[in-house]
Amino acid sequence: MLTIEPYPVSMPPTTPLVLLCDEDGTVFHPHPLLEEATQRARGISGCCGKSGQTLVLLQETEKGPMTTVIVGVGKSAEIDSDRIRTALGDAVHACMRHRMSRVAVAVPECRSSAIPLLELVQAAMEGACLGNYRFTRYKEAEHPPLEEVRFWVTDGLAQQQPRLAFEVEIRCQGTCLARDWVNTPSNDKKPAFLADRFVQEARSAGIETTVLDETTLRQLQFNTLLAVSAGSNEPPRLVLLEYGSAFGEPVTALIGKGITFDSGGLNLKSGESMSDMKIDMAGAAAVVATMIAAARLKLPLHLVGAVPLVENMPSGTSTRPGDIVRSLSGKTVEINNTDAEGRLILADTLSYVQTTYHPNTCIDIATLTGACMVGLGERIAGLFGTDEELLKQLTESGRRTGERCWPMPMPKDYREFLKTETADISNMSSSKWGG
Repeated sequence: MLTIEPYPVSMPPTTPLVLLCDEDGTVFHPHPLLEEATQRARGISGCCGKSGQTLVLLQETEKGPMTTVIVGVGKSAEIDSDRIRTALGDAVHACMRHRMSRVAVAVPECRSSAIPLLELVQAAMEGACLGNYRFTRYKEAEHPPLEEVRFWVTDGLAQQQPRLAFEVEIRCQGTCLARDWVNTPSNDKKPAFLADRFVQEARSAGIETTVLDETTLRQLQFNTLLAVSAGSNEPPRLVLLEYGSAFGEPVTALIGKGITFDSGGLNLKSGESMSDMKIDMAGAAAVVATMIAAARLKLPLHLVGAVPLVENMPSGTSTRPGDIVRSLSGKTVEINNTDAEGRLILADTLSYVQTTYHPNTCIDIATLTGACMVGLGERIAGLFGTDEELLKQLTESGRRTGERCWPMPMPKDYREFLKTETADISNMSSSKWGG
């Protein structure tokens, strides 16, 4: 879908052109070829320069009909990678609404911005690729996605970065693959079926895979994981992935929460809270998609992935509030709330990964608690960790990619809230504050 190329010698008359402009009406372009298109756009660009605004111009020229899509980026001094990424997503949406199939993007050189040109181009390509995503498995697309987006850049950049479009597209394909899995309804992604899909996609990328079924999990004493699945007719699975074992150490482990549907168990969620619970396996989807992207990019890394897949359902066999189980680590856990289930399946999985693969770094990804959204809203993820340098790296990575996150405190005295008289630890805080 994405191509990066030098500016053509002459303007192709049938190619719709995307231009970016700021609130002052300045249309960004780095090439004389676009002067005519810019002059046409300049007179009205001031009315669509705010972030989120788009305008499609259909005009007759000496060379024939010309389509120009003007996209606002807001105040010039506030332009950053995320603003560019969002603007290109807006541009693609506008092009789709007008049933365009191919467009060219004039990549701006925002001299007033502190963004390095390469980072700007990368953000623009990501915005276009991710903005082109549609989940159409169960519904015909109202507006078909674009077939091609060509990014026109200066000759030097096109020669320096021949793989840039390929690398961006692989990463975005990973994101869209995860989106597909998350958007799939729970009746079509029960644990065993989703495990098969994960394995199929991972093996196609050359990743080693192992799946532990319910019998094996019981033999290994994944008791907190099994406590969550106890009420469901669908047996759980644990999918294990490994890429780059030849690279040796360091080993990085990625663990993703995979609750394929979360009713809350006997601590039943309300109807409103339950309706979107097909998404409670987003952490698992992110881990598998990340592993696949890393493999397809042939990154020199040794990665291990582990995704427990479980349904949390109420029934006569469900775990009851107050039940105590012995986790894989040997510690006993009092389950005081069956809707605090993500930490239970992650606890056994983390223990298994640590003793089996001995990773240098463990990162788990989970839609774990609504309390995080109370503190940070819906657009920022909470980061909890013990390695300050890693937290800084993840925060900076989130800034650059638009996947914003923020470190949260883990004071030792808060451990008091997890104490219980009858087990080593409770799965629920004794305080209603602090999550």
